[in-house]
Amino acid sequence: MNGTEHDDPVDVVAHAIAAMERPLLLVFDCDGVLAPLTDHADDSVLTDGVGPALDRLSKTADVRVAVLSGRSLDGLAQFDFSDSIIVAGSYGGERRGRSIQALTTEERALLSELDAIAVEAAKQAGPGAWVERKPTSVVIHVREADAELGSDALEMARSASASLDGHECHEGSNVLEFMARPADKGRGLLGLIADIDPGGTAYFGDDVPDEDAFAVLGTSDVSVKVGDGASVAGQRLPTPDAVAQLIDRLCGLLDADSEFVLSEE
Repeated sequence: MNGTEHDDPVDVVAHAIAAMERPLLLVFDCDGVLAPLTDHADDSVLTDGVGPALDRLSKTADVRVAVLSGRSLDGLAQFDFSDSIIVAGSYGGERRGRSIQALTTEERALLSELDAIAVEAAKQAGPGAWVERKPTSVVIHVREADAELGSDALEMARSASASLDGHECHEGSNVLEFMARPADKGRGLLGLIADIDPGGTAYFGDDVPDEDAFAVLGTSDVSVKVGDGASVAGQRLPTPDAVAQLIDRLCGLLDADSEFVLSEE
């Protein structure tokens, strides 16, 4: 469904999703999509009403709901997503209910070197910078640091890592992540699609790593950029509050009988 400048973007996205072939796979990034961004990840909470609405949506016939985040599974645990929701952390490298493959000797050594670079970068960025450690990666956060020092520190870390082989870098808003075991949102989303084999897929993301997920979707799928900034996504919602409205609207729209849904296409 193509909208105009006068259309409510929540309605545009809701009807685009309802028009897709079922079963549906609806995949959401977490921070900046289901939860407003905060300076520190530990302070993040879901937008009001999102938890129960996602639970309801995930129990709708022919609909699967997943969260695909750069956070680790441990980092996602604070949101207490219901068991009916697929939860994938570390860009899909971790999946709730599945054991992660242990790092190889080479991966452990690489992660140690990347960790040392991250620690030095956080030190250079100064107060407010911190290092997050995940099972297969290490992350430098500078959102709370001095803007210029933080930017310089991330550039230093990026340059220092260039001499190492076998890893990948992911850049976000005031964040740089080094992956000792390469993964990205595109590969993570493709893994979910392979497991579910949906008729249609929708993905919601707000940051640079989400562009990898948007890029793997087909022309009959729905890609939704949340917030400002350039994106290859075909649809856009302004804020996490709009995502919350969208989820609530989908609960009613997708619960409707198939004849009603077809009439909306």
